[in-house]
Amino acid sequence: MIKDRIVLTKNLFNTTILVSALGYFVDIYDLILFGIVRVPSLKEMNISGDSLITTGVLLLNMQMGGMLIGGIIWGVLGDKKGRLSVLFGSIFLYSIANFLNAFVTSIQVYAFLRFIAGVGLAGELGAAITLVSEVIPKEFRGYATAIVASIGVSGAIAAAIIGDIFNWKIAYMIGGILGLILLILRIRMFESGLYNNLKELNIGKGKFFSLFSSKDRFFRYLNCILIGMPIWFVVGILITFSPEFGKVLGINGDVEAGKSIMFTYLGLIIGDFGSGFLSQIIKSRKKVFRLFISLTAFFILIYLFIHGLSVFLFYALCVLLGTSIGYWAVFVTTASEQFGTNLRSTVTTTVPNFIRGTVVPITIAFEFLREYIGMIYSALIIGIICLLLAYLALSNLEETFGKDLDYLEKI
Repeated sequence: MIKDRIVLTKNLFNTTILVSALGYFVDIYDLILFGIVRVPSLKEMNISGDSLITTGVLLLNMQMGGMLIGGIIWGVLGDKKGRLSVLFGSIFLYSIANFLNAFVTSIQVYAFLRFIAGVGLAGELGAAITLVSEVIPKEFRGYATAIVASIGVSGAIAAAIIGDIFNWKIAYMIGGILGLILLILRIRMFESGLYNNLKELNIGKGKFFSLFSSKDRFFRYLNCILIGMPIWFVVGILITFSPEFGKVLGINGDVEAGKSIMFTYLGLIIGDFGSGFLSQIIKSRKKVFRLFISLTAFFILIYLFIHGLSVFLFYALCVLLGTSIGYWAVFVTTASEQFGTNLRSTVTTTVPNFIRGTVVPITIAFEFLREYIGMIYSALIIGIICLLLAYLALSNLEETFGKDLDYLEKI
């Protein structure tokens, strides 16, 4: 027993895990920062009233659209050129883009830089989880990825604190500088042994469209995407636009987007850590999904239909919502486990970004429906659809706990 604990501790303090976790920390900081500084940055550009939502949706969609495209680029590159190439390239791109965000003076330039930042942000998580999954023994994989995700999502809390203390321009500059510092730390990282073995083989690698050439691969891929949709419904709609929901729900006090995001991600830290470790304890990914998706459904209903809360209780509800969607670590790990080494980076990088990209149709549908039935019922309808799709995907998902990753896809 003591020997097992020593081995576990040694594996969990692997340099790859710690540097990957710090990379995801900066990634989440930069990804979430826009939601925190959306209102002050847009007001400084003379945007006000209902246009704060409309313009905010535009900029968010540009960022998420960039992540869709970037997910494919970095995922394919990770299988063709290696996991480390993505970890270096992506952090450089999004760090520069976020630094330049501090100097925008027009919505057009702001939108362009959010798109470029999105392209860069798309590569971080998938490459990190792919590398960690291949480096760490299968017995400890869930623990390792839970640590990466838990440390990573705490970047949102840092973004909320910095966004509250400093001007929005300085907050963007800090994110860019942190990324460039981390780039130097990554010099010590090593490539995955499984990928190094793959380089010697004459086999197709990173062929994105091969995911659609086989019915089996396509549905494995689709299920991985659908199961994560409730996560970004909560983040992209309920939390990003929490100040507007706060007014409709009659919250006693002003709801601040930055604090809503901070408390939601505090819950995400708890959820990611708990879901990852729980999946190891009960030896099942699927049971963890079922539990957390059900909790998400419950807290969405509480959020939408309990009126007149104090600001304190509203933020407490954000913590609970964040905890319920904290199956992100298990979800990304499962996506990595579903596919062979020659497609693993492509899948693990594109799936999270396609899920983030679902914010685009979700916000468009939300904008359309709220004109006719209001914010509450438009959010309810979209939330129900996301949850039903997640449950359907879960029923068709393969259990991958303890799966050996040393295999290839025939493409």
